[in-house]
Amino acid sequence: MHLQELLNRIPVLEMIGNQNPDVSEIIFDSRKAVADSLYISIKGTVSDGHSFIDSSIEKGAKVIICEILPEVLHEAVTYIKVKDSSKTLGQLASNFYGNPSEKLNLIGITGTNGKTSVATLLFDIFKILGFQSLLISTVEYRIGDEIIPSTHTTPDVIRINQMLAKAVELGCEYAFMEVSSHGIHQNRTEGLHFKIAGFTNITHDHLDYHKTFEDYLKTKKRFFDELNSDAIAITNIDDKNGNVMLQNTKAKKKSYALKTMADFHGKMLETDFNGMLLHFNGKEFWSTLTGKFNVYNLLLAYAITEESGFHSEDILKAMSQLKTVKGRFETVKSEGGIFFVIDYAHTPDALENILDSINEIRTKNERLITVFGCGGDRDQAKRPEMGKIATRKSTLAIITSDNPRTENPAEIIKEIEAGVEPQYFSKYTSIPDRKEAIKMAIKFSEPKDIILIAGKGHENYQEINGIKHHFDDKETVLELAKLMSK
Repeated sequence: MHLQELLNRIPVLEMIGNQNPDVSEIIFDSRKAVADSLYISIKGTVSDGHSFIDSSIEKGAKVIICEILPEVLHEAVTYIKVKDSSKTLGQLASNFYGNPSEKLNLIGITGTNGKTSVATLLFDIFKILGFQSLLISTVEYRIGDEIIPSTHTTPDVIRINQMLAKAVELGCEYAFMEVSSHGIHQNRTEGLHFKIAGFTNITHDHLDYHKTFEDYLKTKKRFFDELNSDAIAITNIDDKNGNVMLQNTKAKKKSYALKTMADFHGKMLETDFNGMLLHFNGKEFWSTLTGKFNVYNLLLAYAITEESGFHSEDILKAMSQLKTVKGRFETVKSEGGIFFVIDYAHTPDALENILDSINEIRTKNERLITVFGCGGDRDQAKRPEMGKIATRKSTLAIITSDNPRTENPAEIIKEIEAGVEPQYFSKYTSIPDRKEAIKMAIKFSEPKDIILIAGKGHENYQEINGIKHHFDDKETVLELAKLMSK
């Protein structure tokens, strides 16, 4: 592609060298530079891409985009100075792939909890309605029937545009994308044209990265601030910060809620482990999903689908056929009659929501045993809060390892235990080995008891000291439950 085409809508401060060379590829990792590629130097959190300009040129880069021009300039290289390389990359990637987000109905979901569920539910709804779509989520990327393993909640903007372009090529009309706070902050959504943006909720999370809740909130809000006037923003007004998201957006504003009047109002009429009878905007339907948090997820999916131009009857018919999202309130019943719930809940709010949902369903004759932990090298402030919630709302809590990463699992457990209130000291125990913790939960349980295994959900690994070891909660449950029933 000619350089001048790539620079469309990009403000250039200075340009030195050939004004319009052909560009073979865009890269921001100097190790991936090839002949005639364009290298964009970005100041990252760990290293500064400006330090690798020369190494990218050695590998064949012929165009350099940077915020600071190098002292020594190569005659055969074109240098372009911009104000913000990170933001420039987004528009550059969009231009390189033909601005695919403008050729699709791109729908973004942000919030602390529920992003994966809502994006996946939408993908499945539209498939039932007869549309091929793209899904970009924490669990997986899907283009029609093709499944691609996921690497990040929000991948880098070049990868996003590659997938969007492929979706356009395959005739997809819709794309559903999780939009993480990391992705927004690191400009991974820059240059993308969203038709609809949905907000789930915002609670305590990622403060290891954002440092303060105010910064985390502002980052989420930025996604809505940057929407165009032809977009639609849909927010959860039961969340105290729901309306904050819409304060400065140019998009058309819509709301959904269970507790107050909204454009899209929902109510749970009945619930058990087999599903829920729901009431959305005057119409009843049955869902096989369970839990109040899933009522919110379904309601946002319903709102987005209706705002996309579909009739409510068709939407509800499709929604009644939906299955549980992998690792989100996924249920397993053992031969011995023990009921397991496997869920990704790894924040205080998510853990409380799922415990409340289970307690709402159970008759109190069954015990509720919760196995959970907290990830290492992540937000430490949430650890005692999760200890408090788990012991308060469970019959028994077993504190164990999640992904300890580079931290000592015993130290993480101590920080969780610090939140346990004195009256609940007898309601918990600690077992650092996650498999042993699950085994102990099964040993303590009786037929009809419920065991919640929280924190990892769809993940099939446990990260310890930088190494990912195979570990799957559901697989472990099936193995241990079978062994211990013999």
